Amino acid sequence: MADSVQDARPYVDARSVYLSFGRVQALKDISFGVQRGTIFGLVGSDGAGKSSVLRLVAGMIRPSAGKIFIGSLDSVTGRRKIKRLIGYMPQRFGLYPDLTVGENMDFFMDTFGIVRAERKRRKEKYLGFSNLLPFLDRQAGNLSGGMKQKLGLACVLVHEPELLILDEPTNGVDPVSRREFWDMLGQMRSEGMTILVATAYLDEAKKCDRLALMHAGNLLEQNEPARMQGDYPSLETAVVDRIRQVDEGLADDSFEY
Repeated sequence: MADSVQDARPYVDARSVYLSFGRVQALKDISFGVQRGTIFGLVGSDGAGKSSVLRLVAGMIRPSAGKIFIGSLDSVTGRRKIKRLIGYMPQRFGLYPDLTVGENMDFFMDTFGIVRAERKRRKEKYLGFSNLLPFLDRQAGNLSGGMKQKLGLACVLVHEPELLILDEPTNGVDPVSRREFWDMLGQMRSEGMTILVATAYLDEAKKCDRLALMHAGNLLEQNEPARMQGDYPSLETAVVDRIRQVDEGLADDSFEY
């Protein structure tokens, strides 16, 4: 009974989170849960607050109010332990263009303190997984956009995290590389990894187990992609109309005295 209760508890649990920068309120009363071994997607317009949510979960910034838990660890008080549990890939991931694919991997394994006995196995596993082994000696700066993103993913996986946090990882990437990248995410989910991802592409969002729709610092809805789409002809139409309704409501409210 205790095990079933534990399994039902979200692995990522955000509770009434607020984030302010001075007088600007970036996030307002954000609550959501991500179950283990699932892909949870954040969608919404530019400036909606998706990146701020990811940075909070990754422990890069602290909430102004509310709590975020990774497993049983508080994102603020347990920050050092959480660092070992997560792999975080921001929009501008820090690959070193003058280093080769293999040297970039070595650098990140140094950063995470991966012991020598493990290095060969992990390099072969994650570069093989991302189809980059044939390019081991190519400088990262000479890779295509899609290959750079795959290398970035391989680098954040070298310490074998439990939670993968990705901020619009396929922006500006060609359609074939986007599909390959999401095939990799699907494989990782099948192996039990928990993935929290922000995406600007709603065709990608449909591959998530659950979605949270954000706009202007608010979480408008969270649901399975098919349920979020509802009777609309596409998920994009549903999301655009939901945001439009909220904006019109805000406009109407501004004229109430």
